[in-house]
Amino acid sequence: MAEVVLKGVHKAFGDVQILRNIDLDVHDGEFMVFVGPSGCGKSTLLRTIAGLEDITSGTLTIGGRVVNDIPPAERGIAMVFQSYALYPHMNLYENMAFGLKLAKVPAPEIDGAVKNAAKILHIEHLLERKPKDLSGGQRQRVAIGRAIVRQPDVFLFDEPLSNLDAALRMSMRYEFAKLHEQLKTTMIYVTHDQVEAMTLADRIVVLQAGRIEQIGAPLDLYEHPDNLFVAGFIGSPRMNFIDGTVASADAGHAVVQLADGSQVRCEVDARRAPAGTKVTLGVRPEHLRPMPPGENTIQATVTFVDRLGGTSVVYFDFPKAATSLTAELPGHLRVHGGEVVTLTVPAASCYLFDADGRAFRRLATGDAEQRAA
Repeated sequence: MAEVVLKGVHKAFGDVQILRNIDLDVHDGEFMVFVGPSGCGKSTLLRTIAGLEDITSGTLTIGGRVVNDIPPAERGIAMVFQSYALYPHMNLYENMAFGLKLAKVPAPEIDGAVKNAAKILHIEHLLERKPKDLSGGQRQRVAIGRAIVRQPDVFLFDEPLSNLDAALRMSMRYEFAKLHEQLKTTMIYVTHDQVEAMTLADRIVVLQAGRIEQIGAPLDLYEHPDNLFVAGFIGSPRMNFIDGTVASADAGHAVVQLADGSQVRCEVDARRAPAGTKVTLGVRPEHLRPMPPGENTIQATVTFVDRLGGTSVVYFDFPKAATSLTAELPGHLRVHGGEVVTLTVPAASCYLFDADGRAFRRLATGDAEQRAA
């Protein structure tokens, strides 16, 4: 059993609070991802689990055992760092075997463990090479192999792909997913890249300023963010936000008046938003589509087109939008800078947030969104 449980965990450096009242239960065999902007505390949280940082207050248990005062080597964890941390004078076999040799594991057991890990990671043919002879992806595999041979209860990964180029990061995400499927071990993974989080995680922990904003499965966070921060962080391209005022609302809808005079109907439970309430409308770029003027449409002026082949990301100017509106459109559609385009805003795909950034409960998700789009 390798459940990781944090209760009321705080971490401070002097008077500076880094982690604030963290309550978290990582299930046995789960792949959990910590995600958030730089400085949000995600790596510090991982390091407290590893024992590399002391907990200021609160309780941490791994496999049912309180480990607050247990040194890292005795916690049953293995950590893979962003920097690989390989010994340059050793070949790959020696790098992977080093920790077991220090633990005085018998040589036949070391040999079996190293060769098994190398087979899992498809690096059997590289074991005699030195780190300098390897690509970034191969070095990362060696660092992971060094963790695998220890047969830990919990794997900890601290931004392991951030040093790799975009194409290699994509292929390595697939390798991480396969590795978890094979080992079925609890894995906790830190990244600033929400695409990695969405791809890999069973559940995601979204952090901001040392606090947990929301925990949930990737699609739950995508479809039902608790607040503006989570809505803006999960999803790529980023969600569009437009200031507005509630014109009418009830348990099944809200009609939002926008700065240009247009009105957008949102399928949300808006009973707590009387007419006149200031709100923020959210709509994802993939849900905006060019349409003839009509119900639930807005008009926006094209400012830039980022053509990607099969799709184009189009930027628009629109009054009271937090930033330029973006729409992810099929690549065959031809729009140009300065052109005024009418965009549909499907009611089933809308998100709505109050003045404090709290989300109104959405009523349509999944299949309903697809039909609306």
